[in-house]
Amino acid sequence: MAGAITDDRASAAEGRQGRPLIVTEDVDLLDDLLRLCAAAGARAEVHHGVPEGRGRWETAPLVLVGDDAARRLRGAARRRGVVLVGKDQDDSGVWQRAVEIGADHVLMLPDGEQWLVDRIADVAEGVGRPALTVGVIGGRGGAGASTLACALAVTSARQGRRTLLVDADPLGGGLDVLLGGESAEGLRWPAFAASRGRVGGGALEESLPELHSLRVLSWDRGDAVAVPPQAVRAVLAAGRRRGGAVVVDLPRRIDEGVAEALAQIDLGILVVPAELRAVAAASRVASAFGMVLRDLRVAVRGPYAPGLDDHEIARLLGLPLAGEVPAEAGLPDGGKPPGGIPRGPLARFCEGFWKRVAVGDEHG
Repeated sequence: MAGAITDDRASAAEGRQGRPLIVTEDVDLLDDLLRLCAAAGARAEVHHGVPEGRGRWETAPLVLVGDDAARRLRGAARRRGVVLVGKDQDDSGVWQRAVEIGADHVLMLPDGEQWLVDRIADVAEGVGRPALTVGVIGGRGGAGASTLACALAVTSARQGRRTLLVDADPLGGGLDVLLGGESAEGLRWPAFAASRGRVGGGALEESLPELHSLRVLSWDRGDAVAVPPQAVRAVLAAGRRRGGAVVVDLPRRIDEGVAEALAQIDLGILVVPAELRAVAAASRVASAFGMVLRDLRVAVRGPYAPGLDDHEIARLLGLPLAGEVPAEAGLPDGGKPPGGIPRGPLARFCEGFWKRVAVGDEHG
């Protein structure tokens, strides 16, 4: 077991950059840790003690120290990302050993396996800042929420941001259709119905249709109208870990799956046509979604009924104003996706929105 466990097919740089470091001589514990690394899609480097040369101890993104090896690391340089791993639930001395080596966490197997798999997978994927996730909801049927969701995603991608567009409304007709990509190769929601636990962000991205430089998760033309809440949670979490922007087109009702989506949304936009009946309907939608979303804003779509303007509608709904959504000629049958005309009014609205919410430079 001297040296490092490596894969000859990988280059030296790729083989070492994102690999967790395991320090242990306990064969059974090592087997468990390697199994968990494999489950997380990571290949580990294994040593008996502090690695010699090339600063591997300092540069490894995550260090898993077997409890048997703690005494050999007492003189090692302090660093973040050290986890002390043991199996003896009744060993109270493990906490003292963790302090001695500067460990961030103490983990006991098998109870902590899922937490550790998630942590290792974060390392394998190179997780940074999560994507800003925007949910778009129609104040009533036909409000134009799907058009705005597509336009926001198309504009985000055109600005060079990694972008994922998620269709969370199975009865909406399919965002891939709205983007002109209903026959594009890639997976749709029903393929993820059995997803549990953690879904790999990179694998998710590669499996989805790519349309207009963004990835789209939509519905197929089959009979499925729902996926389990656990699958919604796992898939959205995977998309967010890739960074950039995630735009979710939401239905106007809240079921268990929609609740899971709302739990991961940073900002909601309620699209409201400028007419009294639409405002009345939107007030009920706002009441329901406002109980879950911390940041819900209204975007008003003209033409305006007499006595109404965008500020008055925002006041009636008790929501901050995100702006007035302009009409764009030629949608949806003009050959361009919503927001696809770079200097068009809808694209300019979306550009202003992304600038205001200050999405960072999370380029793909």
